[in-house]
Amino acid sequence: MQQTVESVLTTQPVPVTVHASDPISQAGVVSQLRQCAGITVADDERQGRGRVALLVVGTVDGTTLASLRRLVHAENVRVVLVVDRMRGADVLNVAGCGVTSIVRRHEATPARLLRAVLAAHRGHGDLPSDLLGRLITQMGRCQSRAPAPAGPTSAEMTPREVDILRLVAEGFDTAEVAAKLAYSERTVKNDLQNLTSRLQLRNRTHAVAYALRAGYI
Repeated sequence: MQQTVESVLTTQPVPVTVHASDPISQAGVVSQLRQCAGITVADDERQGRGRVALLVVGTVDGTTLASLRRLVHAENVRVVLVVDRMRGADVLNVAGCGVTSIVRRHEATPARLLRAVLAAHRGHGDLPSDLLGRLITQMGRCQSRAPAPAGPTSAEMTPREVDILRLVAEGFDTAEVAAKLAYSERTVKNDLQNLTSRLQLRNRTHAVAYALRAGYI
C-alpha cells in the first residue's frame, strides 16, 4: 500500500483542516497529520482554504450529520470522517452527506490518515472493507423501494466498467483492481473517470451504488 500512497502524492501539499469536539482530539490528529509528507495543516485562521477537512467524532448522531453537510455543501470541502463507533445504518447516512472517506479512530495512524486525505482530495472513496460491505447491503435494501435511476440513454455500462466496479465494491483500491484485471492503473482511473462523468455520478462510491441499483453487480 505504501507504493500506492506515494504514487498519488502531488507536488503541492494538500491543505487540511481539523475539526474536533475537544482540544485533546484536535491536538492528537494534528500531530499525526504533521508527520505526513504531502499534507499541510491549516491553522484556525485559514480554515476556509483547506481542500480537505477531517471531522473527528465519537459517534454518528444528528450533530455529526449536520456538521458533515455544512462542511461538504456550505463550505464546499471534501471530508474525511474519523470516528470511534458506527452502526450499520450510519454508513448510508454518512454517504448521503457526500462523505466517502472514513477512518476508525483506533486505526488513525499517519499512513492511514494520509491515504484517506489523498483519496478525498481526488474525489475517491476510502472505506474500511466491512463498512463498504454495509453500504452495499444498505443500498441493496433500498433498491427494491427506489425507482430506477434517471439518466441519459447512454447509461449502459461496458463489461470492463462492470468488472472494475465489482472489484471496487469488494474494497480493492485502484492498483489492486488494475493487477487483478491485467490493466494499467491509468486505464482503470480513466475508465472510472469516464464512467462517473458520462453517468453524472459524484465519485466511485456513487458509481457502485448506481451499478447495484441498476442490477449490473
